[in-house]
Amino acid sequence: MSTAVAGWHAAGLRRAGVIALALAALAASFALDLATGPAMLPVSAVLRTVLGQGSDPMVGAIVWTLRLPIALMAVAVGAALGLSGAVMQTILANPLASSYTLGISAGAGFGAALVILFGAALPLNQDWAIPMAAFAFAGLACAMVAGVGRRRGASPEMLVLAGIACLFLFNALLSLLQFLASPEALQQIVFWLFGSLMRATPARVLVVLLVLAAVLPLLLRDAWRLTALQLGDDRAAALGIAVPALRLRAFAMVSVLTGAAVAFVGTIGFVGLVAPHIARMLVGEDQRHMLPASAAFGALLLSAASVASKSILPGTVFPIGIVTALIGVPFFFWLVLSRGAVR
Repeated sequence: MSTAVAGWHAAGLRRAGVIALALAALAASFALDLATGPAMLPVSAVLRTVLGQGSDPMVGAIVWTLRLPIALMAVAVGAALGLSGAVMQTILANPLASSYTLGISAGAGFGAALVILFGAALPLNQDWAIPMAAFAFAGLACAMVAGVGRRRGASPEMLVLAGIACLFLFNALLSLLQFLASPEALQQIVFWLFGSLMRATPARVLVVLLVLAAVLPLLLRDAWRLTALQLGDDRAAALGIAVPALRLRAFAMVSVLTGAAVAFVGTIGFVGLVAPHIARMLVGEDQRHMLPASAAFGALLLSAASVASKSILPGTVFPIGIVTALIGVPFFFWLVLSRGAVR
């Protein structure tokens, strides 16, 4: 028994070490993100500015006004997408589940396009109307999927099929809006769909961070239930877990996370798909460790993508959605082909 307990403690320390290393890598990527841009800054000067020891007002203006909101938004959105992807893959028992593959991001894109196309006719401030519409339609997509699942007992199969149906529905509606749009509106819609961190502001970053801070403890409270759910619905129910209620509760929290994430930055794929697989490979299926690890690796992936988006062509910032796809596709192929990467 003492050997088993020692092994359990050692495994816990190893998992905590993995999360700590991910956070350390995230801190390094965050500092590099602050230093990278059209005006390249020394990392040491950036760190002194962040710590309040900088003496150059120009460096301070660049860091605090321009780059800090973007770097913080990358961390917050990446963590939200990684966390939501982990929960989706758990409750749906599907390694391909994410907000991107199940239509939630497509719903957000349709909501944003709707305001871009018709918002000029209404007394709306598009700086906030577009994110609010994207958030609302992301929630609508989740509600449609959950509603179908509830009618059929909220089984994983029905939720996945409903999500795929939502994906095709909102993509078709989005294509219709693009067909009807003027060249100027079409350009704005396409740019929003590319995904960009350049729209980040302190207020928007605060919204995403508050949503993340509110949802993460609620998900961690259900961590052992989510872990038990991976044994199968029947075994989880035998342990006293109300499986349909747990699945719908988790789905509601995922909708809030995803809506807040994509509302301000646009459609970003593969982060919510790849980050949970990395976490699962390194810390295992225990949701007490997998959920924080998925958030950490999601934040690290998007922060690294933010650095890459500013480094491909000096003086040009590539849309972050394109960068995550270019990085995520080959990496996901490697995950799929690696033994044990996808359960």
